Amino acid sequence: MYSGHTRFIVDSVTHMHPLQRLFGYAAHYRSQVTTATVYSILNKLFDVLPEILIGVAVDVVVNQKASFLARLGVAEPKDQLVALALLTVIIWVGESLFEYLYQLRWRDLAQNLQHDLRMEAYRHVQRLDLAYFERNRSGNLLAILNEDINQMERFLNGGANDLIQVFFGSIMVGAVFFVITQQLAFLALIPVPLILYGAFWFQSRLAPRYTAVRVAAGALATRLNNNLSGITTVKAYAAEDFEADHIRGASDAYRARNTEAIRWSAAITPVIRMAILAGFTVTLLYGGLLALNGDIGVGSYSVLVYLTQRLLWPMTRLAEMTDLYQRSMASIQRVLDLLHTPVTITYEGKPLPVAQVRGELELAQVKFSYPDGGATAIDGIDLRIPAGETVAFVGATGGGKSTLIKLLLRFYDPQQGEIRLDGQAIHTLDLQDLRRAIGYVAQDTFLADATVAENIAYGTHQVPRADIVRAAQAAEAHEFISALPQGYDTQVGERGMKLSGGQRQRLALARAILKDPPIFILDEATSAVDNETEAAIQRSLDRLVVGRTSLIIAHRLSTVRHAHCIYVLERGRISESGSHAQLLAHGGIYAALWRLQTGER
Repeated sequence: MYSGHTRFIVDSVTHMHPLQRLFGYAAHYRSQVTTATVYSILNKLFDVLPEILIGVAVDVVVNQKASFLARLGVAEPKDQLVALALLTVIIWVGESLFEYLYQLRWRDLAQNLQHDLRMEAYRHVQRLDLAYFERNRSGNLLAILNEDINQMERFLNGGANDLIQVFFGSIMVGAVFFVITQQLAFLALIPVPLILYGAFWFQSRLAPRYTAVRVAAGALATRLNNNLSGITTVKAYAAEDFEADHIRGASDAYRARNTEAIRWSAAITPVIRMAILAGFTVTLLYGGLLALNGDIGVGSYSVLVYLTQRLLWPMTRLAEMTDLYQRSMASIQRVLDLLHTPVTITYEGKPLPVAQVRGELELAQVKFSYPDGGATAIDGIDLRIPAGETVAFVGATGGGKSTLIKLLLRFYDPQQGEIRLDGQAIHTLDLQDLRRAIGYVAQDTFLADATVAENIAYGTHQVPRADIVRAAQAAEAHEFISALPQGYDTQVGERGMKLSGGQRQRLALARAILKDPPIFILDEATSAVDNETEAAIQRSLDRLVVGRTSLIIAHRLSTVRHAHCIYVLERGRISESGSHAQLLAHGGIYAALWRLQTGER
C-alpha cells in the first residue's frame, strides 16, 4: 500500500505541467535532448544566414569597392561574389547537415521514449488490482497505451524542434535587427510578443478540449473492442445494425469533441497572419524610408526585409504547433496519470520457494466486500484445508465461491481477517512466488494468439516438447491436438477462437499439469462442456489432485463428490460442510441440490 508520504508525492506530481512531468520521467535522456536541441539551434542559425548573405550580395552589387566586404579586405567585387558563393555553399551544407542530425536525434528520442513509456505503463497496468479494471474500460486503457503514447511520439518527432527553432530564431533575428537599426527593430518585433501571447491564450482554451477528445477516443475504442470481442453474439442475435448505431453514437461524440477543438485551433493562423502583416508592413515601409534617406544601406534594407519574412512567417506554423502540442499534452497527462495510479496489492514480500510449499491453507475470520460498496461477498469465513487434501466449494450463484478464489490468488486483499499458506500470511509473501505455487484453471479460459504448444507452456520457459506432450496426454488433449493441421504447432487464433470450448479447457488443464504446482484451483472449468469432455477432464483431475492441495468450485456436484470435504457457501458464509455422504445424510442445501441435479425424489 502507498504510505501517506508517498501518496503526497504522487498527488504533487500529478499537479505538475504535463511537459514538466515528461521531462522528469525522461531524465536519463537529458544528454540526448541536449544534443538534439543544440542541433536544432545550429540548424536555425545556418537557416538565418542566407538572408544576411542576400543583403551582403546586394551591398556588393550596389556599392562594389565601397561595400561591407571591401572594408573587410576583399577589394574586388568579383572576388567578393566568389567569397559569397563559397560562404553560401558552406552555409547550405551546414544547414542540411544539422537538419539531418536534429531529425535523427529527435526521432530516435521519440522512438526510445515512446517504447520505454509504453512498456513501463503496460508493466504498471499489470500490477494494478482487479478493482481498477472493473472501474476502467479496457478500450480506454488501450487508447492510452497505444494512441496517447503515439501522440507524444508525433510531438517529439517534429513539434519539439519547431518550438525550439521559433524561440531561438526570434532571438537571432532580433539580434541582427538591433545591430542594423534599433529604432526599426522595436517596431518590427512588436508583433512577436503579441503572437506568442495569442498562441498561449489559445493553448489554455485548447487544453480542456483536447482532454475531452482523448476521453471520447477512449470511449470509442472501448465500444469497438467490446463489439469485436463479442462478434459471435452480435451475429447470432442479428444485432449488427444495433451495434453499428452504438458505434455511430460514440463516433459522433468523438467527432463533436474534435469539432469543438478544431474551431479554436483553426482560428490561430488567421490571427497570427494579421500580426505578421503588421510587422512586415512596418519593416517594408519604415525601413524603405530609412534607406531612401540614406540612414541605412540598400543591403541592410534587404537584410531587414528578408529577415522579417524569415522571422515572422514561420510563426504561422504556431497554429499547427499549438494544435500538436495541446494534443500531446493531453495524451501525456493521461499516460503519466496512469503511471501514477497507486498499486494497492503489493508485490514485494518474503521469498516462497515452490519446492518448499506444502499447501496447507487457513482462513481466519476473513471478510471482504467489493469496492463498489455492494453486499458483503465473504462474511467471516473460518476454515482450514490440510496440505494434500481436495476440497470443493458449492452453492448458488453469488454465494462467494469465486470471490474466495480471488482472495487466495490475491487479486484482492480482505478488509478483515487473514489468509495463511503453511502458517504464513499470504500478504507478507512475494506475490509472484505465491502465484507460481498455484495452478489455476478458470471458467473463462484465456489462450494467447500463439501455437498449441506455446499455450500449454504459457508462463514457463524453455520447456522440452516431450514435457508438453506428456502434460497434454495427462489432460486427455493429445488426441485432438494430433488431429490439428500442424499438431502442437497449430495457431489457436485470438483467445483460442479456432478451438471449441472443451478443447480450450483441456489446454488450460494441460497448462496447469505442466506447471506442476503444490496447490491447484479449478473454478467452474466443466460448467460449459459436454458430458464426454467433462468425463475426460474429471479423469485428468483424479490424477492431478493426488498429493497436492486442490480447491474445486463447481455447480455440477458429480465432479466434487469424491472431495475430502465439501463446503456449501451461502451469502458469503459456510452454511454446511462435510463429505458427500455426510452432506446427503444431513439433508440440507447440498442434499437438495444433489436431488435436483440427479432427478431423485
